[in-house]
Amino acid sequence: MARSGVHEDGTRPVSRHVQVPRKPDGGGGDGGSESGDGGRGQRGHGRRRALRKHRVLRWSATTLAVLILGTAGAGYLYYQHLNGNIRKGERSSGDAKAHRSEANAAGQTPLNILLIGSDSRNSDENVELGGSRDNRGDPPRGDVQMLIHLSADRKSAAMVSIPRDTRVNIPACKDPDTGKTFPETTDIINESLARGGAGCTLATWENLTGVYIDHWMTIDFSGVVRMSDAIHGVSVCVKQNVWDHPTAAVPGGSGLKMRAGTHKVEGKQALQWLRTRHAWGSDLMRARAQHMYLNSMMRTLKGQNVFTDTPRLMDLAEAATKSLQVSEEIGTVKKLYDLGTQLKSVPTNRITSVTMPNVPDPRNDDHVVPDGTNADKLWEMLRDDVALDKNGKASSGGSTAGKKTAQPTKAPSGPDGEIGVLVRNATASSTLGPVSGRAGTLAAELVRKGFSQAAKDATTGLSEDRTLVRYPSADLEGDAQRVAKSLGIPLSSVKKSTDVSGVTLVVGADWRTGTAYPKQNEAKAGDLPGNSDAINGSDTTKCMDVYSVYRW
Repeated sequence: MARSGVHEDGTRPVSRHVQVPRKPDGGGGDGGSESGDGGRGQRGHGRRRALRKHRVLRWSATTLAVLILGTAGAGYLYYQHLNGNIRKGERSSGDAKAHRSEANAAGQTPLNILLIGSDSRNSDENVELGGSRDNRGDPPRGDVQMLIHLSADRKSAAMVSIPRDTRVNIPACKDPDTGKTFPETTDIINESLARGGAGCTLATWENLTGVYIDHWMTIDFSGVVRMSDAIHGVSVCVKQNVWDHPTAAVPGGSGLKMRAGTHKVEGKQALQWLRTRHAWGSDLMRARAQHMYLNSMMRTLKGQNVFTDTPRLMDLAEAATKSLQVSEEIGTVKKLYDLGTQLKSVPTNRITSVTMPNVPDPRNDDHVVPDGTNADKLWEMLRDDVALDKNGKASSGGSTAGKKTAQPTKAPSGPDGEIGVLVRNATASSTLGPVSGRAGTLAAELVRKGFSQAAKDATTGLSEDRTLVRYPSADLEGDAQRVAKSLGIPLSSVKKSTDVSGVTLVVGADWRTGTAYPKQNEAKAGDLPGNSDAINGSDTTKCMDVYSVYRW
């Protein structure tokens, strides 16, 4: 952090050139002697000169120490001030099953951060900006939810949104602040924030996607305004004049009003842009507008060189620490700064924004659900760290490149007939019910293949998006790999887990029929589902189309 003007210990850099007053010379001319003692006089004067030099150096060192201590004190106090701004919370407060991605050949792992936009009206400022006093005091909902994925090599990034009205399974959660517990339920995803905070939303995402999420950040209305002001505005574009106002048929609206063309939005107008949905025609189009805003913001920050401009960085740090609430493991200025520099290192043409592929909810026309195969493909690309763009080198690879064809790395503890295997049916998904009998069918297949101790588990109602082979301890890893290989399950699906007591085959929603694991196509960089609404971060041509009712 030295380049930014604030060191990791909170101090500011001190000038290396300290001007020290020179002490007047008390005589002695050029150091010669007329006394006749020759060498002794010269040596005496040399000693005096050395003493003066020593006193000057000692005085200079003392002055420099005072300067350093004074500056360090001010820097440390400011650093502590910024840290004091940050509000922190528990990373996960729900029953989540996702596991960290394995490292690539260089020992690097992807980084996943969940960004949540809260509709909280629990302050005067948020009520003023949110426009609904009737909701004051209600638990906030997560109307904006976006996963920021940084590749293991930090050369590409993705921003993935799930529409707020997506019906999902929300796991059992416990509010870390009140201790209140919430049972598992099925509801739209924005309700998860009110059922245990951001940690519950994180757990919901992990169970839906299978992607391990390292951190979360939340921001409310006033935080968006504060951050926008610190950035000094972001450029956005509309194709027609837009005014998102109440109509006879649809009440409410963000109040956004601007003429066709490109405009810089700042402060309250930036919030209006991010909240607008009626004028765009749907909540899905709101996600597109948000992606355009964030892409433009990244380009703006890179253009401003904010990470090397100390005054600008301090303004942004002040705004960010006051605006964001974060999971506790990243709750310091240094760690937030490190995250920012990692994001900054990704070229804009390697940043891809997408929305989860979705279809209408058969239970409610106002809601959506994940689009089965297409959504699963997107989640698989994130889990396997496959770039969502095609602009990288083919040799760069992801954190799990080559793992699907990898060979077992550990020998089993004994013959197949001595390996105990429990088979669980977890074929239920957010869109499809469970397939009955799958545990018994696969247990019988394992017995036929020589695993005579294989047995089915009678537990019902389990849900996993993809099939896994879990094991509890290192001594059983070879056994788990042997079971996976016998059924054609990729070794990337063999996971250590404390949730099992022995080798356990968990039959997921990706294996609903047959006794041979379905062949999986290798995901390729940029090979996104067609209905993911992808936008590249370097694309400056995007413009929002305005729904006819809201044109003026």
